[in-house]
Amino acid sequence: MIYARHESPVGPLLLAGDGVALKVIGFSEGKGRVDVQADWQERRDAFADAIRQLDEYFAGARRDFELPLAPDGTPFQLRVWQALLAIPYGATWSYRELAAAVGNVQAVRAVGLANGRNPLPIVIPCHRVIGSDGSLTGYGGGLATKRALLALEHRVLANAGQLDLALDGPF
Repeated sequence: MIYARHESPVGPLLLAGDGVALKVIGFSEGKGRVDVQADWQERRDAFADAIRQLDEYFAGARRDFELPLAPDGTPFQLRVWQALLAIPYGATWSYRELAAAVGNVQAVRAVGLANGRNPLPIVIPCHRVIGSDGSLTGYGGGLATKRALLALEHRVLANAGQLDLALDGPF
């Protein structure tokens, strides 16, 4: 694995991959913390495109990522992570809606666990999944980070005149 560190508006991020595809985005704290392993090599140049796209996202200039991704997970986790990519920018789904998107509305708990193990937060937008009552639920980078990502997306949509919803929700 190779890696790069990147400062972002939500704190330091660790990007790791195989030189071709991005495999991990880790936060510096919380359950989404990722630590550099002894056999990893630092190569910031290998992540130039990912860093550029993340910076564009945080600047409000990018809504979708166009990066080669290679998350490691079970077939079920991969289905859940693929379904997360269908959640529109600035929108939120409940865990039940996400379970329905993977074809099993009874699998809410399993979907929640898979969502929580997403190795590519932000790029695979697990921050867009909230509780069925509209509450913010756990996030690897912490609830403040989840709130910040949702607020960013809402601000961008509001500034573009594409958000008709009141912004008085949980974020």
